Amino acid sequence: MITSARVLVVADRPGAYPTIGAAVLDAPDGAAVEIAAGTYAETLELTGRSVTLRAEEGASVVLDGSGADWPTVRAVDGALTLRGLEIKALDGIAVSVHRTALTVADCTVVGRIRPAISVHASSEFTISGCTVSGAGTGIVVEGAGGQIVDTVVREISGDGIVVALGADPVIRGCTVSGCGGRGLYIYQYSRPEVVDSEIGRTGTEGIGVGGGSTPLIRRTGVHDTRGPAVTFAAGCGGTVEALRPSNTAEPAISLAPGCTVEVLAESSAAAQSGPVDELLADLDAMVGLPGVKAEVRALVDEIQVNEWRRSAGLSIGAGSHHLIFAGAPGTGKTTVARLYGKLLKALGVLPDGGFVEVSRRDLVGQYIGHTAEKTAQVFEKALGGVLFIDEAYTLSRAAGNGDFGQEAIDALVKLMEDYRDEIAIIVAGYTTEMTDFLAANPGLASRFSKTIEFENYSAAELLLITDRMVAGGDYLLDPAAGEPLTAYFHRIATGPNFGNAREARRLVEGMRKAQSQRLRTLGRRPTLDELRSLLADDVITAAG
Repeated sequence: MITSARVLVVADRPGAYPTIGAAVLDAPDGAAVEIAAGTYAETLELTGRSVTLRAEEGASVVLDGSGADWPTVRAVDGALTLRGLEIKALDGIAVSVHRTALTVADCTVVGRIRPAISVHASSEFTISGCTVSGAGTGIVVEGAGGQIVDTVVREISGDGIVVALGADPVIRGCTVSGCGGRGLYIYQYSRPEVVDSEIGRTGTEGIGVGGGSTPLIRRTGVHDTRGPAVTFAAGCGGTVEALRPSNTAEPAISLAPGCTVEVLAESSAAAQSGPVDELLADLDAMVGLPGVKAEVRALVDEIQVNEWRRSAGLSIGAGSHHLIFAGAPGTGKTTVARLYGKLLKALGVLPDGGFVEVSRRDLVGQYIGHTAEKTAQVFEKALGGVLFIDEAYTLSRAAGNGDFGQEAIDALVKLMEDYRDEIAIIVAGYTTEMTDFLAANPGLASRFSKTIEFENYSAAELLLITDRMVAGGDYLLDPAAGEPLTAYFHRIATGPNFGNAREARRLVEGMRKAQSQRLRTLGRRPTLDELRSLLADDVITAAG
């Protein structure tokens, strides 16, 4: 363990804080609050904070907000980690987060009327090894991406897990049972992946899909339900693969007219070939990047062969999994870094394949010694997975930011070597500036095994990326829009501030706004086709 991060203790003993709230008020960002055994009748409101709340080793800690009709723990615009706690609520939500990076690990979360856990508009979350029970709804995920892993949701009066507002979490290895409503309800254009899970004893269907959603349901058992195993409403799509229904209403998979659902009785070839090939297929599905894809495949081949040699008793060369991603913004570096972490987990190299993204402000402190503490805290959070440092060159003295960035680099060099087999660090930035970054410490360059160059997307590739973004938002692009789109991407590609795929994202947002303004002037309610269609005029308006 890395112990440089600030730790505040809550306990009934001298020198400790008497309440969790008092400790949180004093805790600097990135600190951990360690809680002794006991029941704490408190509720916590965190805004713009980054903090960890964890039970002392072996301690039974209950955070009891039963006397309040607001959330027991609420966090907004920050980062929150909960470990080893029992969190209770009656009239309120037990854990509620908005725009917050959330980790809930090895916790018991109990509610009664409202959802036990509510995750809204968060870029990343992880709920793992938890038990959720007794609530009106077990877990609600709205407009968020992340994962629910190895978690039990049971004895819920309504729906077990609800995925809404375009959310796309991975639900893996979970058990949902004893729900008065559905075990899992997916709606409002959501795209979750439900894998290797069990759903049973529900008051209606096991899994309900509505509102234009397109889930992937793979190798999941559904049993003892009053309704069908899975129901799809009109206009929904997705894939159901290797479903295991038992004692459900007939038909086991109920498809409304107008569905575009692929139902596979057995696992597809991609699933049978294992998670590594599945992840490589995800890599291949990305637009462009032929050189990057070849480099990643070469790394996977080398790791796999080394594992075979090790198991055969043969020697292998020492090496790390740290990488340099060089190239302009918006070229897919973050997406590839996430996939790389998952590949390392699938290959057995890293234990969890998690992903932590940071920049200079997350590592650099405000006074001497603070930087090493912040860097160690971030490093510890990323152990077992990938630590992705964006615009890493801003840490070097050459970037003109003083010596505290250099302190972070020096701390990273030592940690990278000490924990070489427990983490993969990926630093990213412009090619030229990354050269200056590597020169900031004599041992830094040798810590990285490879530099992977990310080239700019071509106009044709940006057009394909735009098509995917449009389709993902349930819009249809008028064929006549192709010409102004291509012309726009050709025009901006030579500009000094060209942002690659970020330009495509900005343009799609502008097209949606232009469509909204156009439809508001119709003087009537638009038809379904009009609501979905983006026209050439919308492109021209968005492109200025």
